[in-house]
Amino acid sequence: MSHELWFRTPAPDWFEALPVGNGHLGAKVFGRVGNERVALNLDDVWSGDGPRKLEVEDGPRVLADVRRLLLDEGDQLAATERTRALQGPLVESYQPLGDLLITEAEGVEDYRRSLDLRTGIVAVDYTREGVRYHRETYVSTPDQVMVWSITADSPGAVTLDISLSSEHPVQASILDGTTVAVAGHAPSELTIEYRTSPDPIQYREGHGVGFGVVLRSFNSGGSVGVTESGISVEGADSATLVLSAASTFSGWNVKPGSDPAEALREATALVDAVDLSKVRRRHLDDHVALYDRAELSLGVPVELPTDERVKAVAAGGNDPDLAALAFAFGRYLLMASSRPGTQAANLQGIWNEDRRPMWASDWTNNINTQMNYWPADVTGLGECFEPLVGLLEGLAESGRETARILYDAPGWVSHHNADLWCVTWPVGEGGDDPVWSMAATCGIWLSAHLMEHYRFGLDLDYLRDKAYPLLAGAAEFALSMLVEDREGRLQFIPSTAPEHHFVLPSGEKASVDLTTTYDLWVLRELFANVLEAEEALGLDTDLAARAKAAVVRLPEIPIATDGRLMEWPTDWQPSEPDHRHQSHLYGLYPGAEIDPARTPEWAAAARASLGVRTSGSAPGGWTSAWLVALWARLGESEKAAGVIRHYLSTLVAGNLINCGSGIFQIDANFGMTGAIAELLIQSHTDVIRVLPAVPAEWPDGSFRGLRARGGLSFDVDWSGGELTSATVTSDHGGTFAVSLAGGEQFPVTLDAGETLELTA
Repeated sequence: MSHELWFRTPAPDWFEALPVGNGHLGAKVFGRVGNERVALNLDDVWSGDGPRKLEVEDGPRVLADVRRLLLDEGDQLAATERTRALQGPLVESYQPLGDLLITEAEGVEDYRRSLDLRTGIVAVDYTREGVRYHRETYVSTPDQVMVWSITADSPGAVTLDISLSSEHPVQASILDGTTVAVAGHAPSELTIEYRTSPDPIQYREGHGVGFGVVLRSFNSGGSVGVTESGISVEGADSATLVLSAASTFSGWNVKPGSDPAEALREATALVDAVDLSKVRRRHLDDHVALYDRAELSLGVPVELPTDERVKAVAAGGNDPDLAALAFAFGRYLLMASSRPGTQAANLQGIWNEDRRPMWASDWTNNINTQMNYWPADVTGLGECFEPLVGLLEGLAESGRETARILYDAPGWVSHHNADLWCVTWPVGEGGDDPVWSMAATCGIWLSAHLMEHYRFGLDLDYLRDKAYPLLAGAAEFALSMLVEDREGRLQFIPSTAPEHHFVLPSGEKASVDLTTTYDLWVLRELFANVLEAEEALGLDTDLAARAKAAVVRLPEIPIATDGRLMEWPTDWQPSEPDHRHQSHLYGLYPGAEIDPARTPEWAAAARASLGVRTSGSAPGGWTSAWLVALWARLGESEKAAGVIRHYLSTLVAGNLINCGSGIFQIDANFGMTGAIAELLIQSHTDVIRVLPAVPAEWPDGSFRGLRARGGLSFDVDWSGGELTSATVTSDHGGTFAVSLAGGEQFPVTLDAGETLELTA
């Protein structure tokens, strides 16, 4: 397969620029000649001045009112409106850092711009006045710097003017004869983009996250000069720029440092530590080793620029390798935006140019954050999962206080939105719609990822020290929130189907009800996860006993008279039959309770629900990813293929970044990679299914390194729609049930480290 995105022209805008990053420092490279822009981000530069307090004073009384309105009065509209009293402040917003600007002569020919996913290097090649130039940009994880370089095939042909800028107020400085810097701070107060304010972006001296950016030039030949305006390179054979950045953020629960000079000193130390002769090799050794863990090939690569390939698919062409490239791109983006020690990938990964980005570029926890991590374990990027664990640890600590204040509950809770300061309450201060703000099980959904990560790696130390305490806290909260209804069932109140209203007989729209189907799935999964974790750890606690007793008292999964899975406990009219969220189908994916072989009635109900959900308008980006995964679990390969074609022809830009409705959300890129993996390998039940749902339009292909739960890695080839070879390697050993290409299951026994060729 091709590992390269390439283009005949520079990026026309920030959206089409090519992303590089190491989870902490990110950049978008435009590839312009004459006036290059490299847009910069740092994962912990957000608005705000530290954690805020939740000042809801009567949370338990509001909760009692909501329960009474639902259980005793059956008044969903009043219950919905009453939950507004539980809302706290809005989240802060992820911020741009600044720009690296590089000016040189204009007028070029034979231009080529590319991103090699396997090396993590953006290259720009062009000819000017007979001289061939080659530029490279990458962000190193081992050295924590960005490197931009230019070489020419004629001596003395490199002349540049280089500067740093920022939308934030900054102070420029000269550090030495080859080094300049800027230092400043992010807004201390900022109004989220969907709210109006006469002064939406405010800076106060000594407040807000401080930052420093350092830039050093290394030249071969020629001369270099520095002023506070930047660096000038004259008549060099080549030039290399090394850029570093740091912030004064020191934890979600403390006020950030007030002096940007602290960040500047940290950034300077990073540049000082770079060995220019080794930095590129160190970057490649790190990046290639991780990227090469997995690979997907589908058909023959098409030798056209990536944007032209997208247009060709939109015109009705078939390009299986473009789907493989999108799969690889999702893995690359996760590597670039989520590494050990960094913040978790947010709504835009780590790439954002707006001080007031859409939806704050925050962590949106009713699908989007979760979808970011769908590809991590199955495609061999387990290390990239670690920042999500760190986010959950912060949310759990913050969420204990929120659970106490709002619900007088033990354990921890996290609602729909989170930011750098680990907001866990329903946001909006009474002004946001409860249809998305009132979502008390988002932390429970997030906690499910902890158990999934364990299943892929079987690391008992991680389970004991990291995952289980968070699962236990989520379960303590969930159990305390269950109340008995008149039939003796346990109801989780308040409950919503994320972002979807139902229409009452009066014609009014509401969203809060008794336990929704989505909440039933995540509660059942949480309690099962606690039991599974305790068994693995040799524990037998009262918590597990209470979870086991509670799950049998939850309401049954509701199925409508026409065979659909219902979304709410009453078969309300949905406000949008083709709504973007598929939350009531959680038990099919990402959950594991619905399976055509084990639960055919539920599978049929899910299929009927999908028929309704997909009968209206075409899906958006992350909705498409979820639909592919759902169809894959049902074995509906051709329906999944149709969604992928739609996604690649209408929902990505020329650089394959999701751009549904012209809005950047990176979750679709991640989610599509994870969903494509579901077409190739499934291990969510007690049978590992290899090639369970390969589309007919992918008749020839192979994958390497896709992982199954239980610590297994598979390499598979197929041709003419038939499996030709399959091998499996086990990390831990054991006996596993395997099915190849829809055939009968058979047992496979392996020792730790053993590789075995499989034949049915």
